[in-house]
Amino acid sequence: MIDSKAAGAGTSIAATAEELKRLANEIRFSAMTMTHHSKLGHTGGDLSASDILAALYLGGVLRVDPTVPDWSQRDRFIMSKGHCSGAFYSALAFSGFFPRSILKTYMDPLSMLNGHPDRNKLPGVEANTGPLGHGLPIAVGCALAARMRGESWRTYVLTGDGELNEGSNWEAAMTAHQYGLDSLVVMVDLNRIQQGDFTEKIIRMDPMGAKWEAFGFAVEEVNGHDPAALLDCFARLPFEPGKPNCILANTIKGKGISFAENNPAWHHGVPTSEQLAQAAQELGVEVR
Repeated sequence: MIDSKAAGAGTSIAATAEELKRLANEIRFSAMTMTHHSKLGHTGGDLSASDILAALYLGGVLRVDPTVPDWSQRDRFIMSKGHCSGAFYSALAFSGFFPRSILKTYMDPLSMLNGHPDRNKLPGVEANTGPLGHGLPIAVGCALAARMRGESWRTYVLTGDGELNEGSNWEAAMTAHQYGLDSLVVMVDLNRIQQGDFTEKIIRMDPMGAKWEAFGFAVEEVNGHDPAALLDCFARLPFEPGKPNCILANTIKGKGISFAENNPAWHHGVPTSEQLAQAAQELGVEVR
């Protein structure tokens, strides 16, 4: 059973690590259902990020209040890899920001659920993201604003590894180091596939950890599909006082679905009805 705990203005969900495994698979299947409905989406990245989003929103990591989305003392979360909106929207709905029934309207005309998040349409969305490389600069601005106001909330930002090809990320990283923003948490969904191919065949990013350390970040590496390890990692923030934080979450693109795992074609893959049924079986979720 999921318990609630006080989170300032309201409540946040705090599932156990074991419950988070099931909830992450629910998010995965929800995202695939949405992609199947719209015939558009980014299935592979939705699946790789689901455990991270489940830990943040359903594991009690983020200090947020779904009943008061603009609560001034909330933690800020920015989904920089905004193309993976199916998993993001599902996490928001599962944590109570809006009814789950709205997920059925994904990408419909006039829907609140655009292909990329829109803060003007949907509660819980802090920033419009889609063009890659924008989320981290916005997050650095948020963290700096908290510093200037003397406030204690944290800023979390989830990036893709392929997204780090964009130079704006590294400009933002230098700024975060310059100001010692230890309330900033960069999470890299390190699934090693981007649009078209494996990341190391497009632009080599390894050694990834050494790059972030060279830019002044305190770096931790974690299994991005292990809820207990993720919760432990978040509980130790900040890793080093005075340094911004980077969590390298090793993940598998298409995680949990045999035909999608480590398959670059599923960056944009849209499941058929038969594949959706197979996904439900492999994930162990009940089709409602």
